[in-house]
Amino acid sequence: MASKSKSKTKVQPKELKEEGQNDENKFSDDGTRSFFWRAHTVTVLVLITSVLLYISLYDVPGDTLHNVRRGSLAVILVFILIGVIHMPDGPFIRPHPALWRFVLVIVIVYVLLLIFTLFQTADDARYFLTFYDPDLGVPLPERTYAEDCRIYTPDHPDGMFAHFMDKMDVFVLCHLLGWYVKALIVRDVWLLNIVSIAFELLEYTLECQLPNFGECWWDHWILDFAVCNGLGIYLGVLTCKYLAMKNYHWRGLFKIPSLKGKIKRAVGQFTPYNWEQFSWGYTTSFTRFVFVVILTIFFLLQELNVFYLKTILWVPPNHSLNLIREVIYAFSGACALHEMYHFLESNDASVNRIGRFSWLVFTALIVETLIVIKFGWEIITIPIPKAAVIGWSAFFVCLSIWAFWKFTYPLKEWPIIGHMLQSSKDNKKKD
Repeated sequence: MASKSKSKTKVQPKELKEEGQNDENKFSDDGTRSFFWRAHTVTVLVLITSVLLYISLYDVPGDTLHNVRRGSLAVILVFILIGVIHMPDGPFIRPHPALWRFVLVIVIVYVLLLIFTLFQTADDARYFLTFYDPDLGVPLPERTYAEDCRIYTPDHPDGMFAHFMDKMDVFVLCHLLGWYVKALIVRDVWLLNIVSIAFELLEYTLECQLPNFGECWWDHWILDFAVCNGLGIYLGVLTCKYLAMKNYHWRGLFKIPSLKGKIKRAVGQFTPYNWEQFSWGYTTSFTRFVFVVILTIFFLLQELNVFYLKTILWVPPNHSLNLIREVIYAFSGACALHEMYHFLESNDASVNRIGRFSWLVFTALIVETLIVIKFGWEIITIPIPKAAVIGWSAFFVCLSIWAFWKFTYPLKEWPIIGHMLQSSKDNKKKD
């Protein structure tokens, strides 16, 4: 009876201590929701109706092409507004759930535009891009970055390190920032470095198809791999560790008495609501191994497609379309990776499908690849060097053998190796 009475006794939760004092109290939220967290569906409906009423009654129409452009833009904007209001919430809530609904709708629009592009000819696809920017639709000059690979150039009119300094532009900063964001999304240093090395090797492999993949050795391994990729990954991993150790205690803005506290809380709205470290465990089971291999392939597709698309569709490297694409994949990729990780971690049999962001990101990458195949067939069919084919074939054979040993037929069960291991154990016992 005593044990029963003890088992029925409810353990009362301890009061919250000062932030950071107890690991059990690293997170709390008082549940306050302000005016900005309401849906405002009627307000948005009135605004949309008012704008459409004004355009239909007072706006002066232009020529057919101008009207088609404006009509297409209006359809997209209204669809985005509808999605922001009525789409389901994403996996994140900061700074506001509406942002992630907006990201979801933008990815849907991007996938639809890609599918529309897939059903055009290459020339028509380039022409439609001029709707966005009339300066597009012009062939790009081919350029290689491996013409003179000397680092020290004492005879160069622009200086002794002219070749190195020529590479130090805004793209270096963007490159570093991109890998910093990837580290925040993936949260696994080994997987990030695998993707980083694989992409540099793919640049060597595909240099015959895209001349701008041609770079000097120091550009590949010092500037790209070590500085941009490596430093971006390092800073991203440090940030992940900081966010994982940080305490998260949220209070309503108007419940904080001091002005300094209100400012700190307002700024905190643009920081994570909570943080979760990822452990992909790609060597713990065959399912996780295959999952991460597929994930790596899609990561590399995302990196490669941008180079092929801008070459085939004649989009300059510094054009805003490239930046828009990267931003779309950064935000949607964060949601997709979060969904895929929890899909992989879930032990619930009812969870039998990937999330909406994952599905859309995979679809976008697949359709991009189909566009590259359709419009750039003459480029992608240029033969790859024999040495590269042998190297990649050897790598995949070794990877398959390792996976077979690791997950299907353990190493110790191989007849010869098992006999050697048993003999070694017997010798140790004799000693």
